[in-house]
Amino acid sequence: MRFVGKIIFVFFFALMAAVGGWSQACTTLGQNPYSAFPVCGSTNFQQNTVPVCGINAIPTFCPKDGNVYLDKNPFWYKFTCYTAGTLAILIRPNNLSDDYDWQLFDITGHDPIDVYTNSSLIVSYNWSGEQGVTGTSPNAANLMECGSTNNGPKIPIFSKMPVLVAGHEYLLMISHFSGGNQSGYALSFPVGGTNGGTASIVNPVVPKIQSAYAICDGSQVMIKLASRVNCTSIAADGTDFTISGPVSRKIIAAKGNGCNAGFDSDSILVTLDNPLSPGTYTLTSQIGTDGNTLSDNCGNALLVGEKASLKFVAFVPTPLDSISPVVCIKDTLQLVFSKPMACSSIAADGSDFTITGPVSVSIKTAFGTCSNGVSTTIQIVLTAPIRVNGTFTILLKNGTDGNPLIDECGLTTPAGSTLSFTTKNITTADFTGTVSSGCKTDTIYLAHNGYGGTTQWQWRIDSVVVSTSQNPFFISKAFGAHALQLAVSNGICSDTARTSFVFTDHSIKASFAVADTLCPTDTLHFTDLSTANTISWQWNFGNGVTSTQQIPGPQSYPLLGRRSNYTTRLVATNQYNCSDTTYKIITVLASCYIAVPSAFTPNGDGLNDYLYPLNAFKADNLLFRVYNRYGQIIFEARDWTKKWDGRVNSIPQPSGTYVWTLDYINRDNGQRVSLKGTAVLIR
Repeated sequence: MRFVGKIIFVFFFALMAAVGGWSQACTTLGQNPYSAFPVCGSTNFQQNTVPVCGINAIPTFCPKDGNVYLDKNPFWYKFTCYTAGTLAILIRPNNLSDDYDWQLFDITGHDPIDVYTNSSLIVSYNWSGEQGVTGTSPNAANLMECGSTNNGPKIPIFSKMPVLVAGHEYLLMISHFSGGNQSGYALSFPVGGTNGGTASIVNPVVPKIQSAYAICDGSQVMIKLASRVNCTSIAADGTDFTISGPVSRKIIAAKGNGCNAGFDSDSILVTLDNPLSPGTYTLTSQIGTDGNTLSDNCGNALLVGEKASLKFVAFVPTPLDSISPVVCIKDTLQLVFSKPMACSSIAADGSDFTITGPVSVSIKTAFGTCSNGVSTTIQIVLTAPIRVNGTFTILLKNGTDGNPLIDECGLTTPAGSTLSFTTKNITTADFTGTVSSGCKTDTIYLAHNGYGGTTQWQWRIDSVVVSTSQNPFFISKAFGAHALQLAVSNGICSDTARTSFVFTDHSIKASFAVADTLCPTDTLHFTDLSTANTISWQWNFGNGVTSTQQIPGPQSYPLLGRRSNYTTRLVATNQYNCSDTTYKIITVLASCYIAVPSAFTPNGDGLNDYLYPLNAFKADNLLFRVYNRYGQIIFEARDWTKKWDGRVNSIPQPSGTYVWTLDYINRDNGQRVSLKGTAVLIR
């Protein structure tokens, strides 16, 4: 059996958490999307142990029949497609009685964590629940296989090979659903032959040095690479490189940026025996004391004699250097800087910048790709894509944070700096789709606006090409969820868009609104939000009470003296006797008494790491402040869930006693409450 029903699952999940079962967060490298293993199609990957963890739901297109899909005991793998084609995946358990599931995501242009919330990233999966070897096969019928239910038919353990897009980045999750014995597996990506794929995930390009720059006083140099290399190939003593220039300097240490939390890096920080003097220097690669230069996960090595030049001028503000090419841009601009910029100086609302040009352009947000508080790039996300060709100008100014940009050495890039860029050959795959439901067949009407001189359209449903017209329609009685993709081109630029849609033989949808958190003595009110054609309602409030009224009476729950969860359910039925069921979990709190801890320990262990007012569910117009011993306000929040982490401007504050004040209006009686106290910060 692959799944448990939602009501049973809630109980099972809570029970496993209480007894210290598998429902804990994944912290081992490789067990979450951010720290995924980089893999190469030319080698087999052997995973002999699988730490027990996993608590996150995985989105699928499987029927909403109460089944739950989780990243239980996972490992994540990341790779890039270099040649488009079909992908063969082979997962061979070390113990063939083990049950492994997997799911593949296209994360191009997305944060890896989006795999938990964005179903449009789904490429293929297999949750069959059967034992033995699994993966993809050219002989499989379906791109996506859901799990079986109780006493249901066996589900094929192989899925159809997905088609990968060149230049796209992918994440593969492998989950060991069954049992506590994690015996491991071998992962490979066969190419060619009867059962192999045609896509290549082997990087054909050897690593190269892209650039280098000195940091602040010149005691360290950052070497940027054109591609990522394995952290294990970096010689810690820095002997993979030499430096030459006006004065003699020796590299004495090296480390990869981000290697503490991952497996690969695209930048190497080297430390010198003495700071640089002003002048031009050359970094040169060589064989290190570890017997190699640097190499990527496909075994491609950085050539001996690769060079990068850097000009060191001490304490000069970092200019608004350059912008990545904006050909075929959609809604994001990337500024590139010669030195890292302080992420804290980037106004999150994008107010450090204005953009002028042929059309009005507004900025939604701005952020850096931050590591250790700095970034060499800044992403400017636009409220809407620029859809005209022309020349635009970016102007740097003082943002809402009171400054323009500041580099890692504390030097400010002058306000008034400008940078121009040109857009051209823009085409987008944005499309509209409307599903017309019927009793026997459903029809989806698709339309593309032809923007940017689009001349080619390719529509795919579940990876099958269904039309090359601009505005096609598709009739089907294959009820259920489907993946939809449009690829367009104007002969110069191309774009791809994906979404999902549902063909269904009914249009009813059960829904209701209710507070998800309840104080012990309060009552709960349920509001029906089901579709208008609903004619009957069946409520189960999880407290032993049921109702068939559209507007049920208020509900109360037992006072247990502890935090408790209750599963509520609504079954809605229409005139065709079609039904839909929805659930909500209600949490009854042990207490709504508002209190501020007398001490906290912000050491990152997950226990008492923050100072904030507890249980402030009924506090309106709340204002919580923390003062240092000089009476200065060092933290202020109007949302009780915003917590002080013991830092001011990212600087940890010393141990000691801090004064706090708390003002709010009690929601039940309308009375204003003012509290004051002290809390001890312990390090």
